[in-house]
Amino acid sequence: MPYRPRIPSPDRRTVLRGSLVATAALTLPLAGAAAPAFARSGRPDAAWGVQVGDVTASSALVWVRSDRPARMVVETSATESFRRARTWHGPLLGAGMDFTGTTPLYGLPPGEQVHYRVTLAAPDDPRRTGEPVYGTFRTAPARRRDGVRFLWSGDIAGQGWGINPDIGGYRVYDEMRRLDPDFFLCSGDNIYADGVIEPSVTLPDGRVWHNVTTEEKAKVAETLAEYRGNFRYNLLDDNVRRFNAQVPSVIQWDDHEVRNNWYPGQILDDARYTEKNVDLLAARSMRAFGEYFPVSTLHGSAGGDRVHRVVRHGPLLDLFVLDMRTFRNANSPGRQPDDSTGILGAEQLAWLERELSRSRAVWKVIAADMPLGLVVADGTTDFEAVAQGDPGAPLGRELQIAELLRFIKRRRITGTVWLTADVHYTSAQHYTPERAAFKDFAPFWEFVTGPLAAGQFPSNALDGTFGPDQVFVQAPDRANVSPMETPALFGEVDIDGDSGELTVRLREQGGSVLFSKVLQPGRVGQ
Repeated sequence: MPYRPRIPSPDRRTVLRGSLVATAALTLPLAGAAAPAFARSGRPDAAWGVQVGDVTASSALVWVRSDRPARMVVETSATESFRRARTWHGPLLGAGMDFTGTTPLYGLPPGEQVHYRVTLAAPDDPRRTGEPVYGTFRTAPARRRDGVRFLWSGDIAGQGWGINPDIGGYRVYDEMRRLDPDFFLCSGDNIYADGVIEPSVTLPDGRVWHNVTTEEKAKVAETLAEYRGNFRYNLLDDNVRRFNAQVPSVIQWDDHEVRNNWYPGQILDDARYTEKNVDLLAARSMRAFGEYFPVSTLHGSAGGDRVHRVVRHGPLLDLFVLDMRTFRNANSPGRQPDDSTGILGAEQLAWLERELSRSRAVWKVIAADMPLGLVVADGTTDFEAVAQGDPGAPLGRELQIAELLRFIKRRRITGTVWLTADVHYTSAQHYTPERAAFKDFAPFWEFVTGPLAAGQFPSNALDGTFGPDQVFVQAPDRANVSPMETPALFGEVDIDGDSGELTVRLREQGGSVLFSKVLQPGRVGQ
């Protein structure tokens, strides 16, 4: 199916008044992570922009951060003029949440463009308000024929490659924004809490990479304040703030939100850390993560505080967001013949099987923060993801994935596709029992992309347990290639409303489509 760019109507992507804040953050060193815009004296300021998350056909979650205590007020309208606007009274933003907050929106019209503005008011005087910040988003369609299109990637500010004002910061976000997706899925590593951002780095060819730096990025994150500063860092980039104001997000996490390759119960042997208890570090990061992203299951919903969830985007798409970090067992050689915990934990696996069997969407996209068949090592003997390099029958964490794949086949669940990031290159793998040691599953595809703003790395080996065939891969031949030397990578998923076909495009910054694959609806396996 040929690519047909979506041409927005004139009122859909006009310049959003108030959404562009001053770009001084990209041109000045920001010791202490000062806010990226001027403030009106004595009035609350929302200079960090706005975000919207987990949009459905009738609901959304709006996020903002103030520079001081303030009351959050959201107005929504069908038009940019805000005639006949609806007002939503949000929470009081205070120091306990780092002056962040969210307001849930309900009863929205399906398949429509929603314009919104967030105003911050002084708690003791609602007339003393800051400048409103504007944004827009589309609700999920109620009709199948409207189609769905979204982007995904991950890995931001990793390996010491931060916001570089010399190249315009994270310009890939501007390119993704111009593609006008319905939403963006971030597949984890939204930050690198364990990665220091130095003022400059000399590249192999002698050029110098310059970073915007902050106090919190000068060391590994351990305290709650340091984790908060890591999540604020990417919001210093005006491309990111413009993107957030126009493209809703679905956010999941992986390891670098806490520390490289972490798992529950781990005690660190790392001289950079004074706090060695990873569970305590993870709790601090999860709190900051929930403060800085609009994730519906982290904001008082009936589902409790968790990252894994289903985001339903109309009749064509259910998005199953996994957490392959919080409930996993310890990294190991992965050869155990019995493993009920695996990488998801028993409770999350049961949840995923239950929700997949209940789904009536044409496509069930499984958003995994780690790949299935790529061998990701943790040191010389242990493994970080699912695969452990033994191409035989499932062992270790592979046992849990085998159980899930068997369940999908036997329940005849159609339209499953796996999306991930993590490995800092892009590839497409087709899995089929004819090539596999484990054969009780239906064929499926796994697509990998990223990074958005981090080092790129050579490709990983494949594990033959589930019979992967790598039909496409693009990766450098050396480790940690800078964003100045190679384009950022992201993926696009386009579901056609008429045919139901799902097209995956693996893209690189600059407009090139590196690989595309069209999948047919209504099949147990592809």
